Amino acid sequence: MDLDVFIREHLPLEPTPGVPEVRLHRAGPRSGLSRLAKADADFGSPYWARPWGGGLVLARHVLDRPETVAGRTVLDLGAGSGLVAIAAALAGAAEVTAIDVDPYAVAATRLNAAANGVAVRIIRADPLDGEPPEVDLVLVGDLFYAPDLAARTEAFLRRCRTAGVAVLIGDPWRAPLPVDRLSVVARHAVADYGDVEGAVRDAAVFTLI
Repeated sequence: MDLDVFIREHLPLEPTPGVPEVRLHRAGPRSGLSRLAKADADFGSPYWARPWGGGLVLARHVLDRPETVAGRTVLDLGAGSGLVAIAAALAGAAEVTAIDVDPYAVAATRLNAAANGVAVRIIRADPLDGEPPEVDLVLVGDLFYAPDLAARTEAFLRRCRTAGVAVLIGDPWRAPLPVDRLSVVARHAVADYGDVEGAVRDAAVFTLI
């Protein structure tokens, strides 16, 4: 299946709730993701098809405070739709890399970056057991949703910090988030996917302590 064609035809390009500066191909009730899952044995959870609270709060923070990324090399870890990577590019990052394990996320990020007129280097990989990347800043939106993944992500981010790489995490206070080892930088209300339509919840941007 041609992923680009499927995304373009079934996921409309729309402004992102709370971050209207960024347009994303977003899934709706008639996008056919369940049919795609049945047709593709490699199809996983379509996190890339919808904006999530952690990505929304981090993208909002980056756009509101462009000095966070301006002139810096940035990695968007677990990029999903590419929302955070695109926000960083729009805010003036010198170079942005987006990384995700999901081929659909890679395709969606490429299309979304092009739709927003920004350059993003996109890699399909799982770097969490590897060495820190050669960047100035790692941005992590909503990777603390499962205990095992949260533990691997925190260990990777702590190696990054030891290597002199700055880290910012966006999360709507999900249960696996190690809040006792984090410091809050900023807070915003976001419309997290799965909540009642029109509802907002508290989300925050964190650093490691």
